[in-house]
Amino acid sequence: SHYPFKRRRTMATYNLHAPAGSFRAFKALIAAEYNGVDVKVEEPFNATKVKALSPTGKAPVLETKAGVVFESNAIARHIASLRRDTGLTGSTLYEEAAVDSWVDFGANEVELPASVWFYPVAGYMPFSAPAYEKSKADLAAALAIINDHLLDKTYLVGDQITLADICVVSALLYPMKLVCDKAYLKPFGNVVRWFQTCVNQPEFKAVVGSVTMCKKEMPAAGQEAPKAAAAGGGDAKKSKKKKKEKEADVEAPPAAVKKAEHPYKIMDKESPSTFNMDVWKKTYSNAKTYEEGMAAFWEMYDNEGYTLWYQNYNYNEENKRTFMTSNAIGGFQQRSDEVRKWAFGVMDVLGTEETVLEIKGVWLLRGDTTEHLCNANDDANWYTWTKLAGKGLAPTAEVKAQVAAFWCSENELEGKPIQDSKVFK
Repeated sequence: SHYPFKRRRTMATYNLHAPAGSFRAFKALIAAEYNGVDVKVEEPFNATKVKALSPTGKAPVLETKAGVVFESNAIARHIASLRRDTGLTGSTLYEEAAVDSWVDFGANEVELPASVWFYPVAGYMPFSAPAYEKSKADLAAALAIINDHLLDKTYLVGDQITLADICVVSALLYPMKLVCDKAYLKPFGNVVRWFQTCVNQPEFKAVVGSVTMCKKEMPAAGQEAPKAAAAGGGDAKKSKKKKKEKEADVEAPPAAVKKAEHPYKIMDKESPSTFNMDVWKKTYSNAKTYEEGMAAFWEMYDNEGYTLWYQNYNYNEENKRTFMTSNAIGGFQQRSDEVRKWAFGVMDVLGTEETVLEIKGVWLLRGDTTEHLCNANDDANWYTWTKLAGKGLAPTAEVKAQVAAFWCSENELEGKPIQDSKVFK
């Protein structure tokens, strides 16, 4: 880790005043996690006290023994600067300037369009079609700049997370969760890879929790009303009828979601399996040797209730850098969390940058289809899944050797060097 001393806490405690869930407060709180600084968020939020404390009367505001610090970037810089050994503000004079450049870029080019886009969705401001279109375009322009910068970089500055990453990721957090769907983000693959790398660090998770990327843009209240009215036509009665149907449609999904049960849960009830996934995962982790672990697996494997799949990425020719390909498999597994209870798999990056980098893996999934994994993680649709064993197909000696190779090999696989290997368990 770049932060061997991050768990050490400073003696001083700082009081932060900010509304619950404020992305502007996230900047300082994440920096505090990296630096081991105790920052207490005052609850409940007291707007009257903030007006008395801050010259601007706006949150967030930080109380220190020396005085009050206001404006979110200044607060974050202060917390990040309390320790130099963690490198949050940069390790050289140049890096310090570069960090400040990206912090300012985030404030000027990212926060405004991002907020204008997601604020109506969150109910903070009314929806405006012109503002909506402009904010999407402006944010895309900012993302294009970040995307180009990250072409050959893991982080914005240097080879570790800095305040630059923390501030820009914080500004993008809600848009990435609520409105920036896969189609919108398609041109910005480097941004997505970098964003997911950051938010899945323990220090980020401690503040913002697990981040689920937006699958479908969430509309703001009133956003679709003009379209519905235009499409309605006809007399007033038809218009009212369509409006009622529309309202019914809007109200129906929450009730359906509450009643819906995951297909795997239904499968467990209707067709119980003798295979215990939790026991297998513990066995895999604790076995003294790989041979011992695999022997235990085949003893407990239920060929009727579970299926083994060979996974191969459809676009391996696009994998140019090892670290980016490695981040891709990490992101894939993080986005598969919904089915973790019923799945186990190992994914590898094979080959070299000079030849070709391939993403391949072997997975164990409940049932006889990859459909539920694909529903949970859209990226699973970008892979070819070949059934190795399962209902109607007993595992052969060759398949057993293939499964063992993928789940146990550390140096070479399919005659190619293993650049990285990640276990989903």
